[in-house]
Amino acid sequence: MTNLNQLPTDLPIPQDDGAANHLVGMPIPTIRLPSTAGSPFNLGEIQGRLVIYCYPMTGQPNVALPDGWDQIPGARGCTPQSCSFRDHYQELRALGAEVVGLSVQSTEYQQEMADRLYLPFPVLSDLDYQFQGALKLPTFAAAGMTLLKRITLIANHGVIEAVHYPIFPSDSDPAWVIHYLKNTPA
Repeated sequence: MTNLNQLPTDLPIPQDDGAANHLVGMPIPTIRLPSTAGSPFNLGEIQGRLVIYCYPMTGQPNVALPDGWDQIPGARGCTPQSCSFRDHYQELRALGAEVVGLSVQSTEYQQEMADRLYLPFPVLSDLDYQFQGALKLPTFAAAGMTLLKRITLIANHGVIEAVHYPIFPSDSDPAWVIHYLKNTPA
């Protein structure tokens, strides 16, 4: 069975397709999304710095990944990315940032992952593509599903100020965010 915590060494590297070029300067939409924290979360109401890491989908133990998953540039690595944000969470908080994960899986699906990985931050479900549609976030199709491409947004007082896209390898994302936060005054 696939080891979800380890990235294969031969993954294809995603290329910048320009699908995120429009995001810096856009306001975060005031949309209430279901959360693994139990109550709905409105990203547009968060003041200060907010890190939103969007990912395609996490695998589940003993469940095969979609056929061809490892051949899709940027698809593999959601579990290592989430674990890396977990491991750097205190440093991100010390830098004044809230952190949330976001995917189009159901909250129930996400809750299993959040519990299994001991995530200290909420993961939000954009099951109806409201957040994706409002920002025109990049997507791809796999196994009959439309999934978010891996992208991280840093917002300050409700406005996107930085975008990390494409992200590779996935577990390098928090280091990019930390570097940005340390070098860019709020």
